[in-house]
This record gives sequence, C-alpha cells and structure tokens, in this order.
Amino acid sequence: MSSTLAYKILKNHLISGELKAGEEITIRIDQTLTQDSTGTMVYLQLEAMDIEKVKTELSVAYIDHNTLQTGFENADDHQFIKSVAKRHGIIFSKPGNGICHQLHLENYGKPGKTLLGSDSHTPTGGGLGMIAIGAGGLDVAVAMAKGTYSLTVPEVMGIKLKGSLKPWVSAKDVILHILKQLTVKGGVGKIIEYTGEGVSALSVTDRATITNMGAELGATTSVFPSDENTRKYLESQGREEDHIPLSADEDAVYDHTLEVDLSLLTPLAAKPHSPDNVDTVFDIGEIKVDQVAIGSCTNSSYTDLMKVAGILKGSKVHPDVSLVISPGSSKILNKMAENGALADLISSGARIIENACGPCIGMGQSPRSGAVSLRTFNRNFKGRSGTADADVYLVSPETAAISAIKGVLTDASTYGMMLPSIEPAFFEPNHSFIVSADDGDTGKTPLEMGPNIKPFPRNESLKDSIKANVTLSAGDNITTDDIMPSDSRLLPYRSNIPHLSGYCFEKIDPDFSGRCKKAGSCAISGGDNYGQGSSREHAALVPLFLGVKFVIAKSFARIHRSNLINSGIIPLVFSDPSDHDRIKVGHELLIENALSQIKSPEVTVKNLTTGEKYITETNFSETEKAIILAGGKINYIKQEAEHEL
Repeated sequence: MSSTLAYKILKNHLISGELKAGEEITIRIDQTLTQDSTGTMVYLQLEAMDIEKVKTELSVAYIDHNTLQTGFENADDHQFIKSVAKRHGIIFSKPGNGICHQLHLENYGKPGKTLLGSDSHTPTGGGLGMIAIGAGGLDVAVAMAKGTYSLTVPEVMGIKLKGSLKPWVSAKDVILHILKQLTVKGGVGKIIEYTGEGVSALSVTDRATITNMGAELGATTSVFPSDENTRKYLESQGREEDHIPLSADEDAVYDHTLEVDLSLLTPLAAKPHSPDNVDTVFDIGEIKVDQVAIGSCTNSSYTDLMKVAGILKGSKVHPDVSLVISPGSSKILNKMAENGALADLISSGARIIENACGPCIGMGQSPRSGAVSLRTFNRNFKGRSGTADADVYLVSPETAAISAIKGVLTDASTYGMMLPSIEPAFFEPNHSFIVSADDGDTGKTPLEMGPNIKPFPRNESLKDSIKANVTLSAGDNITTDDIMPSDSRLLPYRSNIPHLSGYCFEKIDPDFSGRCKKAGSCAISGGDNYGQGSSREHAALVPLFLGVKFVIAKSFARIHRSNLINSGIIPLVFSDPSDHDRIKVGHELLIENALSQIKSPEVTVKNLTTGEKYITETNFSETEKAIILAGGKINYIKQEAEHEL
C-alpha cells in the first residue's frame, strides 16, 4: 500500500496503536534535545522519575537561550543542566556553541530518525528528512526516561512545489507565502510534507527554514524527503555516512494538498504582529527602518550569512540603522572568520553578537521605542522583541541585508542587482564547546542546584466537583508569550515558578496573578488558537501554581493543550463558540461529576453566577483521560510504576 514519507517513518517507529489519523499511537524516540529556557524544568522532572541513563540513542542539552549572564541565575541553571547531563549520559552543548536547531542539523540529525525537543521549532530537523516534533518539557523528559512518545496521529498535508526561486527570493519567502495561504491555525492537527520537482531546487538549510516555521502554522511537524541535496549537506558536515534516501511513494495519497509555484514568488514580509500577516515587500513600500536583526534558528545558516556578507561587502549600513547579526553556530562563525566574510560584515558596520537565540526571545537588542525592526526570525508577536510599541517585520536575510544598506524596507528584486554566489564549504568537527555524554560517571555525578532553582508545582488527583472563579476572559490567538512573558527580565527565573507567577498574563491583565491568589481556585475562558507559539510549559505550570483548574477555549494550540493536560489542568472546547462571550471575569463555574464526565465526549459546565450551562467537548485520548484523572503526567507515571510492581 502506498504511503506518505511521514507515515513511513512513523510506521518504522510504531510501538502501539493504529497508524490512522485521529488514533492514539506510541512511537519510539531516537533523539531528544532541550534548550536552557525550558531545560531546567525538563531535568527537574527527569530527576523526579528516578532513572539512571536515558533510553534514547542520543540526547543533547543545549545552552542557547539564557546566555545573557547579568546575575548568577542563568549560570546556575547552566551548571545544573550540565550536572544532570553528566549523570544521565546526555551530551552538553556549552554557551557560545550556537543555536540548538542549527547545531542539531549540523551535528546529529539523521534522515529517518525521530526527534523530540522541548522547543516548538524542533521541526527544523524535518529539513533532513526526520520526524522532528516540538513538545512540552515533561513529554521530552518522559521520552528520555522511557524512549517513547504518545500522540494522536495527525493528518498529512502534501505541499507540492514546482519551479525554482528567482534571484532575491528565498526559502523564507516560501514559508511566508504558505503562512499567508493557511494562517497560523492552518497546520493544526497536520504534518506538512513537501513533494514535487521544486524540492530539488532547495538546499537542506532552505528546507530547514521552511520546516522551522511550520511551527507558526501550528503543524505537528513538517518534513522533506532525503535526497542528493541531503547527502551533499551531510557530506559538508563530515557525516555522509548518516545519509539514507527517503521519500513518499509516487502514488501516496494526502489528506489535504496545496501547490506552490516557486517561480511566481516575490520577496515577502510578515507585518506586525503575526507571522501570517503577510504582504509583498513591494506593496508594503519603502518604510523607514531603525533596526535590522539577522539570525535565529530560522535564518542563521552558513549560506544565509554568506549571502548577507556578500550583499554588505563594500557597502555601509545606513547611518539610521542598527544592524545586529547572530551566527547559528561556532562552526559557521569560525568559517566566516577564516574566509574573510566576518571582516566584510564588520567593515560594513554590522554588530556581531553571540551565537545564540538572543534578540529572537527578547534577550538583548530590543529596538528603541516606536521603532521598525526587520528580523529574519520566526515570530513577531507584539512585545516579543522586548519593546512593547515596536513594529517587527519578518523578512528573508536578503531583504534584511539590502534594507540595512538602504535604510528603508527594500525589494531588491526591483533593482536588478546581482546576488552574490556562494561557494560550497566543508566543515571540520568542532568539539570545543561539547561535553561528551561519556565524560560523566553515570548515576554518581552530584547535582548542582543554585538557590534560584525551585521545585516544579505538582497537581493532585482530580476531584469529582470542581468549582472555580473566572479570572480571565481572553481573545483569539493568545500566545504563550502572553501567558508567561519571556524576556531578559524573566528568562533568568525559568526555574523559579513562584517568582514567575507574579507576571502571568501581565501583558493582557496585570491584575490576573493577584486575582488568582485571592480566588484560590480559578478558570480561564479563551478564544481561538489559545496557547499558540513557544512550547514553554511554564505557560501551564505557572497557571497551575496560581490555582487554575480548567481552561475553556474555542480551540487550543497543540503543544499548549498537551502541556495543560500534563499539568492536570483540563482543556475544554466550547461546543458553541458564542458561549465564550457570555462568560465574564468574576463568574463562578462548576463542573459536577467530573470523574465520570472527563471520560465522556462532553463536559457540562454550570455558571453559578448566571444560571447558564455550557456544553464543552473533551476529545481526550484514553491516555489523556488517565493523566487528567491522576492530576498530571508525573502522577500518572508514578501510578503506572506502582501497578507494575
């Protein structure tokens, strides 16, 4: 029977369940990755499972988010993660090595493997032909402890690419075009699989840019075939032996399809404040630019930055523009230092910052008030840059570089300029920033926990009657940045839930935290796509700490829904979306017979303030029901272990 590439890989890793859309399956996980913004909590949870050595083929702990060390907190977290890595046989990537997704692409990703990461942009690995899925930290901790991951089988959308890109049009423009077509909700419940002759016109790093921003579609993951371009990329990294050819069957049938003619695309930009608010650079016009930031896990590859260096060579950054560049890895920065491209960047007036996520998560380089910032990143949510009133546009490296010279947003394809050609490069292994998993004494390494690291909150088993005060009524497309802000003020406290609790929902409702603490037992009413964006489970753990018992929304983003369930917070979906408008802050809600209702397709919620009743849908798998009844995934795992004894 013919098969998509995604289902081929899933079938090869299937442990239990039926590989059919909508069914629950458990798959074997080959690799995991964490980063330090989510990693401390992941490893606290891993320690709670009391294991010795991880069960995966390979697990890597990257330090790339919290690298701005203005106090002891970040450095303490790094040391804790390093000590856990030594104890459990996990590779440790030191600060300065680079961004986790770029590094994993270079050093560890393999076609046909499964990868689970505690970062929503883990699907970057799909550019190599992997099933790479972003998940909450607890799911990644369980994958390390057990080597498995359970999920509901997604549908597969086939996006057929034809033609090839014109000069000054890049992979970033491809994914922006798709975001415009499908919106930030268009990939929910789907794997995006790329096919067609246009695939061969895209390099692996081009493909990785596209799969990276599949997260902005809400997709479970995105995947490209493994072909000759894949082999060439792995060869350039000294890993040709890791290549295997992989593709869908020619007669594979997809649940949904979309066709994109690459030759028709022009330079695009996502306007403030959403990745799907896309227009052509030409139609947006030559708006004045104050800052340009090039890098992030989306566009910090060697090819991207060499294009930027070629465009800037012999030119000067406009006097009114601040240009900052963050290379994706130490190998890329080293190669550009060797070939002179780094000198070209510096000579043009570019500021070279650390190989890290940095500005993408508001960790430094916030633009001035009211600024226009062009960024080659993946998200432009309001305030994410660290400046609440800045207008952030998402663009390609080519558009960013030419705009930095001109001082205005510029469609270079209209200028007739020649784009510099990039010669292939081959990279020597660089282990200077790596602490090998073999360097530790598994099981005997003492944990090093600084005073800022606090225990993560634990829920209790579900009660049969749940009464809660509504402490927030939110609109559509609430992001995890909205729920739990992530910036230079708060990132150092990612391991301190009590401290973070004072800032929950502060961008939307500064009184939320205080209202929760006063109420004790809380509920939230949300709109469409509640919890989109980052995978950070702090957006569930902090509400748990504040007493949130359930969230009723019009729809949920995939990872956040899982994080709520893992924390024992019940995610319910309005059967009638208009019910959302009738629930107000201060209303008292009641779920009766919760223990039996959770097992059914619907849950009735009573509004004790107005006398109304709301029918909500659960859509829980059998495992999810058990996790909610147990009061969260840690409790569920401990119950499983007790039953096995």
